[in-house]
Amino acid sequence: MNNYRKFIPQMEPWFGEEESIALNNYMKSGGWITEFKKTLEFENMICEYTGAKNCIVVNNGTVSLTLSALACGIKNGDEVIVPNYTMIATPNSIKLFGASPIFVDVEPETLCLDIKLVERAITHKTKAIMLVYANGRYPKSGIEAFIKLAQKYNLIIIEDSAQAMGSFYPNGNHIGTMGTVGSFSFSTPKIISTGQGGAIITDDDVISYKIRKLKDFGRSAGGLDIHDSIGYNFKFTDLQAVVGIEQMKKLNWRVNRKKEIYKYYREKLKDITKVKFFEQDIENTTPWFIDVLVENRENLINHLKNNNIGTRIMYPPINKQKAYQLPGEYPVSNLVGEKGLWLPSSSQLTNNEIDYICDQINEFYKNY
Repeated sequence: MNNYRKFIPQMEPWFGEEESIALNNYMKSGGWITEFKKTLEFENMICEYTGAKNCIVVNNGTVSLTLSALACGIKNGDEVIVPNYTMIATPNSIKLFGASPIFVDVEPETLCLDIKLVERAITHKTKAIMLVYANGRYPKSGIEAFIKLAQKYNLIIIEDSAQAMGSFYPNGNHIGTMGTVGSFSFSTPKIISTGQGGAIITDDDVISYKIRKLKDFGRSAGGLDIHDSIGYNFKFTDLQAVVGIEQMKKLNWRVNRKKEIYKYYREKLKDITKVKFFEQDIENTTPWFIDVLVENRENLINHLKNNNIGTRIMYPPINKQKAYQLPGEYPVSNLVGEKGLWLPSSSQLTNNEIDYICDQINEFYKNY
C-alpha cells in the first residue's frame, strides 16, 4: 500500500478561473467565435514576448510546420533533414505534401540535431533543416553553427520550437527567432495551452504574407472570395485566443516554476546513479518536461504507477516506428527509446509531491 492517495499525473493542463471568466465575457459580447480581434491580440502578445516581427496562429503545431515549409518554397520531392528523436509530427508535417524527411541522429547531451551528422546527410535534394529544440534545449554546437552550415549549402532553417516557449539562446534571442521561421505548439501538455493550436513567427514579411494566405483558402484579403493562389483552412478561433491571452499572462510565472521544479528534481535525485539527466542551460531555457534516462525502465514505471505516480515513455526512434520502417541505426535515438522517461512535470506540481516521487524512485533503486 502507498501512503499517497492523490494520483500525480505525468502532465495536466492548468486552466483557471481567469480563462473561465474571459470566455464567459467573450460569449456575452456577441463575438463570432471565428478568428478576429482576439486572435490578433494573442498574436501580438506572442510577438512581444518572443521579439518576432510577425506571428500567425493556426489550428495546431503540425500545421504550423507544414505551412512554414510551404511558405519557404519546399515542394514535393524535396528533402528536409529532421532528427530521428522527435515527436512524429515533425516529419509528418512535410510528408503531408510529399517532401521527404531525412532522419539524422541527435546529440547525447541535448537530444538536438548533431551538426556533424547533419552535414553528412545533405544532398542536392536537401532544401531545409528542421531544427527541433528537445525539451526547450538548443544544440550544443549552437544555433550560429547551424546558420553558418545553412548558408554554406543554401538551406532554410525551420525552427521546430514546439517545446521551447519560454526558452532563449545565450545571446538573449528567443528560440525560434533566428531561423527563417519558428513554430510553436499550444497543445494540452505545453507550458501554455489553447487545447490545440500552433503559431509561426518570422521576421520575413513576404513569408508571413504567404502563410496568412495559405491558412485562409488563398484569399487575396480576409472575407473576400477572390483567390490568388491555392490555400487551405487552417485558421484559429477567437475562443482559443481568449484562452491563450489568459495563458500568456501566466507564462512568466510558469517559466520560473518549471525551472524550480527541474532544479528540485536534480537535487533530490543527484545521488541515484541509475537516473541520468540531459544537459540543460537552466538559466536560459525552460524544461517542458522532466526527461531522464533510467535503468530497468518498465519495472520503475510499474512501481511508480502502483504508488499513484504517472510517467510517460519518451519518443522512440522514428525510423523504427511502423509508420516509417526505414533502415539505419541511430545510437542516441535508440538509447532514448530504451531508457527515456518523462517524470511528472506539471507547472502546478508541488515540492511535497516531488519529494514523494523522488522518495519512491529512491526506494525502487534500493532494491534494484
